[in-house]
Amino acid sequence: MSRLKQAIERDVETELYDGAVTMVAIGGEMLFNETIGYADRPGGTALEENSVFPVFSISKSITCMTMLQRVERGEVRLNTPVADLIPEFGVKGKQRATIGQLMSHMAGLGSSFPPVAAEDQGNLDIVVEAVCATAAQAVPGEETSYAPIMAHAIIAEGVRRLDGSNLSFRDIVTRDLLEPLGMMDTCLGMRADLAARGIVPRCADDSPGLFDGEALVAVANDIMNPALDYEMPAAGFVSTAGDIFNLAESLRRGGELNGTRVLSPATVDFAAQNHTGEMRNNLWSFAREMKGWPSFPANLGLGFFRRGEGMIPTWIGHLASNKAYGGMGAGSTNFWIDPEKDMVMVCLTSGLLEETNSQARFQRLSDVAIAEFYR
Repeated sequence: MSRLKQAIERDVETELYDGAVTMVAIGGEMLFNETIGYADRPGGTALEENSVFPVFSISKSITCMTMLQRVERGEVRLNTPVADLIPEFGVKGKQRATIGQLMSHMAGLGSSFPPVAAEDQGNLDIVVEAVCATAAQAVPGEETSYAPIMAHAIIAEGVRRLDGSNLSFRDIVTRDLLEPLGMMDTCLGMRADLAARGIVPRCADDSPGLFDGEALVAVANDIMNPALDYEMPAAGFVSTAGDIFNLAESLRRGGELNGTRVLSPATVDFAAQNHTGEMRNNLWSFAREMKGWPSFPANLGLGFFRRGEGMIPTWIGHLASNKAYGGMGAGSTNFWIDPEKDMVMVCLTSGLLEETNSQARFQRLSDVAIAEFYR
């Protein structure tokens, strides 16, 4: 039996988490495609390969790719001040923050959530207005602080204004990225026709950490509720493992899938580079104190995180090459591409974990996958 399958089955049997849909491919050849465990453990409902998950911060990769398309069209530069697109953003120390700094978490917004009511977190108009009115928490470009929600609301609003239509960001990203990549089961917020396949969000690990587990479940339930029309570009997409595999495979192929190009190879290569240098990610200060994490570079690209160097905490795995990159979602989801190994891995899980425990899980499973399948 596959070592990777055994590892996931052991995790599910010991109730570390509830289930996983996992895909591994090299050179476009699918080598592992397994669905294990539960969509709803308390209810006894099994996961299916086409189960729909809240993918949380994998959403950031999707949102940034949509802005990168606008860069390729010459509509905006990465060093364009955000205020050139959204004039009301350019106040309280944010005047010189750039589009590229938003994408690399260096725009000075900090790691707090938008100052709006819980029921309005999925209302993009309200969130954009609130973020524009907030003060910078650092001089743009001088610190790296992962922005869970705010930066990507502004990126999405920039795309919407560049588009010049009356379309929502949800409709723009569907038209420009999701449909061309055949990601027909992916949407910003839950579509009614996908709801029956949705997993039931549950906290499998209530350890103290970055997010309160039950609060994260509440957000996931809002994302998964089609009646709420939830539009959170940083964390609000729902998708399947197959669709996220399409996204990852298009990146492995330099921005193209099945004859349809969504980005150029040059753009993909540039976006996947380390754009935060040796700066540390302030988000992980709690883990350095609470879990004894070492201090290490943020390793952030434009919508992606990178493997980086050394035996550091990574969602990709220590056996991956230094240039490997991908996206991850709070306590539950992960995808990566290793350009040197020509390898892709996608793992969407049910049963939310505390973030550092989720990181350790994905690092472990990624190393198992690389050791088993890379030759």
